[in-house]
Amino acid sequence: MTIPLEFGLDTFGDVTKDALGAPLPHAQVIRNVVEEAVLADQLGIDFIGVGEHHRADFAISSPETVLAAIAARTNRIRLGSAVTVLSSDDPIRVYQRFATVDAVSGGRAEVILGRGSFTESFPLFGFDLRQYEALFEEKLDLFAELLKQEAVNWQGKLRPPLDNQRVFPPIEHGRLKTWIGVGGSPESVVRAAHYDLPLMLAIIGGDPKRFASYVDLYHRAFKQFDRPVKPIGVHSPGYVADSDAQAREELWPDYKTMRDRIGKERGWPPMGRDEFVQEADHGSLYVGSPETVARKIAATVKALGIARFQLKYSAGPLPHEKLMRSIELYGRKVVPLVRDMLA
Repeated sequence: MTIPLEFGLDTFGDVTKDALGAPLPHAQVIRNVVEEAVLADQLGIDFIGVGEHHRADFAISSPETVLAAIAARTNRIRLGSAVTVLSSDDPIRVYQRFATVDAVSGGRAEVILGRGSFTESFPLFGFDLRQYEALFEEKLDLFAELLKQEAVNWQGKLRPPLDNQRVFPPIEHGRLKTWIGVGGSPESVVRAAHYDLPLMLAIIGGDPKRFASYVDLYHRAFKQFDRPVKPIGVHSPGYVADSDAQAREELWPDYKTMRDRIGKERGWPPMGRDEFVQEADHGSLYVGSPETVARKIAATVKALGIARFQLKYSAGPLPHEKLMRSIELYGRKVVPLVRDMLA
């Protein structure tokens, strides 16, 4: 690996449960996410990503606000989204909000731009789902212009043009680190290369090695554009406990709750234990003891040549206390083990 491997954590602010099994208020979940990020910073984890959702089972609809709160409590961890749904937002406002997080954090902000796996934000903010592709393509094109930190002259089809407009605040040093989040579309992979942006692969099911073709496509696209290739990252779900058996028993009921709730909306059958075990053994679910999770991460790093691995550590109503323990094991044991395995 020519780029040092980075380790991150992602959360969607899943609404967790209290000691009696009742859902916590969204406000408490948000405060707990801040505490989880503070712990990650203390453990030396490189990145914390906060998702954007607009539905009852996830507490965070404004990632940048939460990231600003985290910035005030941390010193070194990089702060980003996971992902920002650019299609249903204004690129200029997204840029300004993350530039502000970058300022208050002393240059630690990142943004991962994507189309998101949920569509609630489209009717909420008055966007037509029939323009799903067009909205993202045009808004990404504008965002790429903003990254140049120059007066913007730009014209699209879905909003008025910009004529020599300046956008504030500017990034203090360098430029805002911006990734493109991709769930499995070859067009999105090529689009990331076209805009000279790093690629974050959301691998949430199946053998991670099946994404090797996307990695190859990304490299070939950069070669065609005659530019040095940018880093690739992977976002996948997981959970760490002291033993494999403990990790599976603790994660299974809450993971199933989350998976079945989403699956009911999308027409999927309920998740069976066999499917869970298959994902844990051979798929993209990084669940187990620190040694088991580390071996699986190391295998993915080797197979795909990635520069960052981001563990989506929250899973439905899985309690905050268990998430904190998982984060502690990830930072104290998994990360050093992976580095040793790859040395």
